[in-house]
Amino acid sequence: MKHQLNEHNKQENPPMHTAEHILNQTMVRMFGCGRSHNTHIERKKSKADYILSEALSDEQVKAIEDAVNEVIGRDLTVTEAFMPISEAKEIVDLSKLPENVSSILRIVRVGDFDVCACIGAHVAKTSEIGRFEIISHNFCDSKWRVRFKLKNEI
Repeated sequence: MKHQLNEHNKQENPPMHTAEHILNQTMVRMFGCGRSHNTHIERKKSKADYILSEALSDEQVKAIEDAVNEVIGRDLTVTEAFMPISEAKEIVDLSKLPENVSSILRIVRVGDFDVCACIGAHVAKTSEIGRFEIISHNFCDSKWRVRFKLKNEI
């Protein structure tokens, strides 16, 4: 498992991946939807899909962008802890975990804003992320797809 974790981390972009955590929790809080249904993280731009009942307005999209940047600007500490599934299920949604998952999970917290089970690479503090920008979005068949990038300056 440790080798797989290291191989996975080499290919990730910690700032982008951490921004995705913040985006997920922002969507949960603002729209009551689940975390992203499908996500593709890359260094230059990334995308995430959310199941929603209707398309979002430009004002709502701007509010998401502003909310994510506000959390980034808090300079929250990103931490990890390992715990048994029996404990983790009390604090995080485990519905997307594969069947053959280890009995010990890595739980990642972005300050007091987000907590989830994750094997990815993250920044140590949200101030390392940069500025979050939504570059495009569309809605089709109850799926809202958002494409985003990060800029170095906040």
